Amino acid sequence: MKTILKAFSPALVLLVVCIGSLLVSCKKHPDVKPQTPAGKDTVGISTTTDEDSLKYLMYNIMLKSFVNGGRDTNYDLPTYYWYNQVPSLNPFSIRYADADSLLSLVKTYPQWNGQTVDRYSFLDRTGQIAGQIQNGVVDGNFEGLGSKGSFGLQVTYVLDNQNNSHLVVLYADKNSPAGQNGIQRGWEITSVNGNSNIAYDGPTGPNVIRIENAIYNSNAVTLTLKKLDGTSATVTLNAAQYNINPVLFDSIYVRNNKKIGYFVFYIFSSVSDNNGAPTNTKTILDNEFNKLSSAGINDLIVDLRYNEGGAVPTAEYLDSAIAPVSAQGKVMYKYFYNDKLTKVASQLGLESQALFPTGGSLHLDHVFFIVSRSTASASELTLNNLKPYMDVKLVGDTTYGKPVGFIDFTINDYVNGNKKYLADLYAIDFATTNANGEGNYFKGIPPDVEAADYVNVPWGDPQDDNLGKIFNYITTGSFARTYSTERLAEKPDLLRVSTQLSMKSNRFNGMIDYRLSRQIENGLKNLKKNTR
Repeated sequence: MKTILKAFSPALVLLVVCIGSLLVSCKKHPDVKPQTPAGKDTVGISTTTDEDSLKYLMYNIMLKSFVNGGRDTNYDLPTYYWYNQVPSLNPFSIRYADADSLLSLVKTYPQWNGQTVDRYSFLDRTGQIAGQIQNGVVDGNFEGLGSKGSFGLQVTYVLDNQNNSHLVVLYADKNSPAGQNGIQRGWEITSVNGNSNIAYDGPTGPNVIRIENAIYNSNAVTLTLKKLDGTSATVTLNAAQYNINPVLFDSIYVRNNKKIGYFVFYIFSSVSDNNGAPTNTKTILDNEFNKLSSAGINDLIVDLRYNEGGAVPTAEYLDSAIAPVSAQGKVMYKYFYNDKLTKVASQLGLESQALFPTGGSLHLDHVFFIVSRSTASASELTLNNLKPYMDVKLVGDTTYGKPVGFIDFTINDYVNGNKKYLADLYAIDFATTNANGEGNYFKGIPPDVEAADYVNVPWGDPQDDNLGKIFNYITTGSFARTYSTERLAEKPDLLRVSTQLSMKSNRFNGMIDYRLSRQIENGLKNLKKNTR
């Protein structure tokens, strides 16, 4: 087996740095070939490839010790939240074709209320997630992996009133190639690269796989689209780098002399980059809340229906901007780690709770969140944190259900002194609750009222079923359907999102707290001083 090391870089997400004197020196170590546990996992062993290195390091970081990138197992410091539910396995066994296979097996063991609970942990072999979430930049350029970028649009299959499927655009980032070409939510895709055979044929069907590859994994794509006015356009998109604009739409409405702010937020890209500088996301959010404050809004609607999470500091930013002034200095949320990390949490710099640094300046009567089955992780954290301090209402569908988060580790192999990037490991390392101890929403958070998601109703249209019910609540105190929304549901051309149809996306699902990287770096040095 090649010499295996792991570099932790503070420039990436919750990483432990292994550079120079930071943590431990990145010197070579003798090859180690663990013995297969007696009576368990007795299939043959292979220890010669990059994939073997990845399996070994991933296994140790999660279940043994993260020190020196999983190489120093003298420390009993597993990071996986459910490590004690996983039996001893041999990461070198050839029964695991690759690291993903080993991780898939590990994920089958954790249980919560009698059900398998880890549907979250994964490996990112492209390295692009760190750039998008940490720096708010889609560039695809990480560790020499290339700079393809992306088209910046999200697509899905939806149903019409006769249960026929249609391929549509959910949204497009304003700064992306799709956004710059004017592509809008609800536009129907009628052909991809000249092929109109795009009917839904299941999550692993040839049509769906071909479309996923064309839209998410290629350098260029040609789409024919039917606009909301019925006209068609053919657009060729070239993948490009761009600064994420997480706000898809915003507006201010007036109902019964009440001003209502509304914005659509699709990703929790970080408000500060890996150097601590403000990102484009921070600038956009500052402008958004300045606008809302200047307007003197009475109520706020935050649309998170497609937001699958991202950076925890951005969730804290939103909570601080929305919360009442009285929340200042009080508990925003609490962290929970596995028992072994908890014992040395103070030495490692792992915080037990986060406080509201300030309260907001909005003085809101209510805050409404539009949610769906895609509303996950940092989105759920944001709305859950506010519940102890203000009137929070959810409209839409039950959320995804992810009250847990990641500490990311970038795994590198070293051969003859040369570093080779292998993958980023995103495995569950902590859970959270709000100040009232509310958490463990693994089955999702139910809405106060259900509402349909019709994708060919434009952003901000008062006829949107979600907005209609919220406006009704603000004016009457009841979510009861209005005449206009009843009429809307009867329209034959409406296209609704449905859990009956599914396809992969290129979106990150989770929450990551970048600040813990620097804290854990310094903490591990202190731990070494105290234990050696």
